[in-house]
Amino acid sequence: MRVIVALGGNALLQRGQAMNTETQRANVRVAASALAKVAQSHELIISHGNGPQVGLLALQAEAMSETPEDWPLDVLGAQTEGMIGYLIEQEMGNCLPQRGFATLLTQVQVDAEDKAFADPEKFIGPVYTEAAARELAEKHGWAVKPDGEYWRRVVPSPRPKRIFELDTIKILLENDIIVICAGGGGIPTMYGPDGNLHGVEAVIDKDRLSSLLAKELNVDVFVMLTDVRGVYTDWGKPGACPLRSISPADLEAYDFASGSMGPKIESACEFVRATGKRAAIGSLCDLEDIVAGKAGTSVVPDCPEPVWYSVP
Repeated sequence: MRVIVALGGNALLQRGQAMNTETQRANVRVAASALAKVAQSHELIISHGNGPQVGLLALQAEAMSETPEDWPLDVLGAQTEGMIGYLIEQEMGNCLPQRGFATLLTQVQVDAEDKAFADPEKFIGPVYTEAAARELAEKHGWAVKPDGEYWRRVVPSPRPKRIFELDTIKILLENDIIVICAGGGGIPTMYGPDGNLHGVEAVIDKDRLSSLLAKELNVDVFVMLTDVRGVYTDWGKPGACPLRSISPADLEAYDFASGSMGPKIESACEFVRATGKRAAIGSLCDLEDIVAGKAGTSVVPDCPEPVWYSVP
């Protein structure tokens, strides 16, 4: 099968871990081992998040520059695509030394009129207490919102419209290359009044872009990995239960957090409706079984009613 796996941020950096290269490399090594097993049997495209990394680079840039405009988010996003892609490519190459790999910087067109620019919701950077977040927001002119028990910086997250490197990705896949692309949601761009393409101060959600990429590449299974083993109804409440399979319409009847699980639900439903194929959400530790339909939450077009896993 042709499979896209969108790595969640926890596959690179878990909450509370030191934000350094060695920590990320250790996490990527674990992810690469699981991804390599999938690549042995299937055609594989890998995307990934970059929220903590692009947030850190933004902090570093503000500390070194007189104005934030010196290092806009599109440039920082491109930096993280190269950095994270390098780690994934190297660790997967250690698992599959006979295979070819390519990390591709991915430019993505967005709409200047997208409502996301008026309502930032994409989390980037480290977590803070509410007091610290509000102090930093005042100092740097940030927008901040709660993320679970913590607070984080938020930036605009417009919807992706077009992937400029799509034909290049297809050529690589046709030549049996494992492609790492669409990292961090790609590099947000739009055409200016001069008719030229320009970068945009935003971060595209990687699951939304991965869904668009999955549709354009006609993949068989679209997998989104996160830090839980599936989609839970009544998350955080007594009796929360993981879903095994569900239709898009039934899944959308539940409420999910807009800044975390919400985009995954939206992306899964869009892909399934557009293609009639399967999307899945689950944990990295279950990746092989998720691809096989034995673990995680499968979103499918032909599920008459929701099916839950049994909970002991």
